[in-house]
Amino acid sequence: MLGQSCPECGLDVAGLDPMAFPALIRDACSRFPDVLERPRAATRATTTTWSALEYACHVRDVCRVFTERVELMRREPAPRFANWDQDATAREQRYWAQDPQQVAAEVTAAGEGAALAFTRVRDDEWSRTGTRSNGSQFTVESLGRYFLHDLFHHVWDVTG
Repeated sequence: MLGQSCPECGLDVAGLDPMAFPALIRDACSRFPDVLERPRAATRATTTTWSALEYACHVRDVCRVFTERVELMRREPAPRFANWDQDATAREQRYWAQDPQQVAAEVTAAGEGAALAFTRVRDDEWSRTGTRSNGSQFTVESLGRYFLHDLFHHVWDVTG
C-alpha cells in the first residue's frame, strides 16, 4: 500500500510529506479514546474480527514497536528488527480483557512517543535502512509510510 491508495481505508501514503508524519500519527491515535467510550467497545462484531478495544491495544503496541524501530534505525547502521508476532502479543496480553480507559490513555501516549520519534528524524536520516525479520527492507521514510497506513487502516476498522 505504499505506492497506491488503499482500496479499503482510502489512504494514499505515497504523496505524504514526511514532515507531516508526526501530526498524522497524533491525529490517528487521537481517534481511539472516543471509540473506546462506546458501550460495546470490547465486543466483537464477529468471532474473526477484533473489537475496537483489541484494535486500540494493537495500535498502542504498533506505536511502541515503530518508535523503537525508528530510534534503532537512527542509532545503528542497517539494523535487523526483532520479530514481532502481533497475534501472539494480542493473546499473551489478553487484549480483549484490558481496561478501555487505560488503553485510551496508553494509545495516546504511545502515539505521542511515535510522533516525537519521527519529529527527531534529521533530513539526512530519512534514507537510513532497517530490515524486518522476514527480510523486508525499509528506510525511515518508507517505514513511516507503512506505519501511517497501518494506523489509519485501523481507524477505518473501528469507525467504518
